[in-house]
Amino acid sequence: MSTSPAADVTDPADGPGSGGGDPATGPLPVAGGRLVPPLGDGVSSDEAHTQLRATVRRLAALLGEALERHEGRGLLDLVERVRHLARRPDEGAELSRVLSGVGDGTAVVLARAFTAYFQLANVTEQLHRSRELASRPGAGLAHSVPRIAAALDEGSLTREELQRVVDRMELRPVFTAHPTESSRRSVLDLLSRVAGALDRAGDPRRRASDADADERRVVELVDLLWQTDELRVERPAPADEARSALYYLSSLATGVLPDLLEELSHRLAPLGVEVAPRARPLRFGSWVGGDRDGNPNVTPAVTLEVLAQQHETGLGVLLRTVDELVVELASSTQVVTVSGELRASLDRDREQLPAVWELRHRLNAEEPYRLKLSYVRARLEGTQRRLATGGAHVPGQDYADVGGLLDELELVQRSLAGNGCALVAEGVVARALRTVAATGLGLATLDIREHSERHHAALAALVDRAQASDRPYAELDRADRTAFLSAELRGGRPLAGAATLDALDGTAGEVVELVRTVRTALDRFGDDAVETYVVSMTKGVDDLLAVVVLAREVGLVDLPVDPSLPATARVGVAPLFETITELEAAGPLLDELLSDPSYRRVVAARGDVQEIMLGYSDSSKDGGIAASRWQIHRAQRALRDVARAHGVQLRLFHGRGGSVGRGGGPTGEAILAQPAGSLDGAMKVTEQGEVISDKYLLHGLAVHNLDVALSAVLEASTLRSEPVVARPVLDGWDATMDVVAAAGRDRYRALVEDERLVPFFLSATPVEELGHLNIGSRPARRPGGTGGLEDLRAIPWVFGWTQTRINVPGWFGVGSGLAAAREAGHTERMRRMVEEWPFFRSFLGNVQMTLAKTDLSIAARYVEGLCPDGTASLLEVLREEHDRTVAEVLAVTGQEQLLESSPVLRRTLELRDSYLAPLHALQVELLRRSRAAGDDVDPVLRRALLLTINGIAAGMRNTG
Repeated sequence: MSTSPAADVTDPADGPGSGGGDPATGPLPVAGGRLVPPLGDGVSSDEAHTQLRATVRRLAALLGEALERHEGRGLLDLVERVRHLARRPDEGAELSRVLSGVGDGTAVVLARAFTAYFQLANVTEQLHRSRELASRPGAGLAHSVPRIAAALDEGSLTREELQRVVDRMELRPVFTAHPTESSRRSVLDLLSRVAGALDRAGDPRRRASDADADERRVVELVDLLWQTDELRVERPAPADEARSALYYLSSLATGVLPDLLEELSHRLAPLGVEVAPRARPLRFGSWVGGDRDGNPNVTPAVTLEVLAQQHETGLGVLLRTVDELVVELASSTQVVTVSGELRASLDRDREQLPAVWELRHRLNAEEPYRLKLSYVRARLEGTQRRLATGGAHVPGQDYADVGGLLDELELVQRSLAGNGCALVAEGVVARALRTVAATGLGLATLDIREHSERHHAALAALVDRAQASDRPYAELDRADRTAFLSAELRGGRPLAGAATLDALDGTAGEVVELVRTVRTALDRFGDDAVETYVVSMTKGVDDLLAVVVLAREVGLVDLPVDPSLPATARVGVAPLFETITELEAAGPLLDELLSDPSYRRVVAARGDVQEIMLGYSDSSKDGGIAASRWQIHRAQRALRDVARAHGVQLRLFHGRGGSVGRGGGPTGEAILAQPAGSLDGAMKVTEQGEVISDKYLLHGLAVHNLDVALSAVLEASTLRSEPVVARPVLDGWDATMDVVAAAGRDRYRALVEDERLVPFFLSATPVEELGHLNIGSRPARRPGGTGGLEDLRAIPWVFGWTQTRINVPGWFGVGSGLAAAREAGHTERMRRMVEEWPFFRSFLGNVQMTLAKTDLSIAARYVEGLCPDGTASLLEVLREEHDRTVAEVLAVTGQEQLLESSPVLRRTLELRDSYLAPLHALQVELLRRSRAAGDDVDPVLRRALLLTINGIAAGMRNTG
């Protein structure tokens, strides 16, 4: 999810070299004021937009100067010529002639120039968006909590109900390594520094000399951006991806979490609701190093390596947190008293850590809190050493898990609160407590994901070796497997001993090693290290029971034969429903699963919480966006009802990407558009690729995005627990969406089953070239396939269409679906749905965004220049459905043009087109050259081509 539609709010005012500025006058020509004019209260959107354009124009001028310094005036003139030709449709032939005469090396410079321009425009846009949001109150918790207070006053919500939601509330963004971030970390770092310097330069409170220094810094950074290679030399390893995720996680833990959690607590306090010190209303998750599905680079050893990285970084964050407490808690016994509990703990600390006593007692003889925190710090350092060396936990010397650290901080808090220092106890100490509870020792909880069939392969080896079945396991059908595995869990006997597990090889050995690795991780890092084992391609109950049996074999699950004895389950198991068929069967499958007594004991041991993951990308690729969104919505309702019937809390995990075709869209709207009652305080959502940098690169945007998401979870869990419209009305809406989804799916399936589509997609898009971009460790295709579209992962499927501006996954079939509903007499109902149904409004809003980003005239350049004659005619099929979809969306929404209610956004997208045109034209030329060269592509040509892919991704603000 992204928090604004595609995150586009900027007019890219001018391209490289535009905006004036004579290089002879010095390195910092200032035309028309500073780089970032102050943005204060009361500034209209048009004024803010004008300021934004002025800043982008100035950065473009600085980029042009950098280009001239490094490449010469001739190349700058060429960039300008290409830019101006591309803005004039009647100059297409001349543009093609110019580009065909450009050498590969020069093409590299052209691509880099336009890419750098969009990078600078994007980060400026992010900065202005951040500042505008900060000056505009009323979003996030500031908006939701007053609505909740009103519900309390009206009696539609009780404080007990609100407290129950707050107690179990947990928003968990899960950072993934899915390869959709085309920008290198080095480039993102530079852009972040540009934003920081721009922000400081535009601060009216700064001295003129300081502002001038910041502007000189911007000039320097733009020059450095030109000197920095945009492309990765090698494909990143999972450990590299982990470092990228940790960059954001550590920043959020120190710069965002404390303030946001404190705001939540303070806003709820007047309502008589408490956020407990150990509550986790906001925490983070990760898939980096744990997602094995189709990624052979993620081995068990890599999983442990990534967890070690996480905990090294996380403990560093906690050490800095404790250091800040040491600085502030200088409370002296000459002034205040402390509790007997604290004094007794200091006596124990002295016995356990005498070296700390010797070092600190003279300095802190009358400062017991500082002394206590010095012991806490020593134990954190001891934990670092233990994890680095793989040693055993020594009580009193280190922390086995985060619980021990929280115990000591709560002890400090109780002493302060009980001895006249409540302000400090509920201030800096409470902030530290909330941060520690949210991050644990390792910043984020790692999820494991593996394909369902691999678990059955491992069980086949175990079952057959133990002769536990009267037939080979592989011969059992799904029903027989379910019955066999259920009986195995009831019986309690292991299938194999340790020696047998050690002897397994091949797939069976790899799977058993993975499950053993989960236990190793929990033993070494604590129970927060791994919480969920996600089973991809879940089609039956046997797919989940298989994981539970394997977990039992390695000691992660213990189900005593006597059902009155408590069960143990150190990890939860979550099905992933990815295709339309799987989503349709999700409710009945969960009912059957929870009806199994042994599995129900596992869920009880996990706090009666059942996690379910919903896949947006593959369901959209499978059935089109209309069927995907509707079946996900219906699945949530069914899962909600089943969970309620079994007395289980449902935790939905939304596997969403950045683009609309993979589930992207405004975060708050998406949360509030879920079915009533499906969100009961806890939810997880993936954060992927370019969405991470867009949402979290700048501090102000990180605060806003998490504030909006957190408030939406709170509001949806309290004010939207039951439908707000009458059942007959909702039934009518459902019937209409059934028509839209069915007709949309039929139209989409006709496209993907058209024999022309595969050659069209492979020739008209740079999808085959994406593998050279080195943006992720996971292969673009599923292993062992035939090479068709079914083997292609959803990310390159979306990435390829995005590059050519066709954007099929985000809109195709919607027009046919809406037309079918209109022809069936549902027009007035659909108009009411737009007004009153958040799901339908969000769905159409996201489709509008994708339609606005679609440009079939640009797509025609790819088709005409690259497609064989037999497939080029498919463009007319796309054009027909595109025109139908635009017309039907406008008719339902009552607009005269797309994004009519978002004029700034519409204008932004229109102007971006004129600056993307040179990159598209250049990419078509380079694709033609590359394919003509066959397997013998010149490295410089390949580099130029990849740079156009990077640049278009930057300009579109979307990859996969």
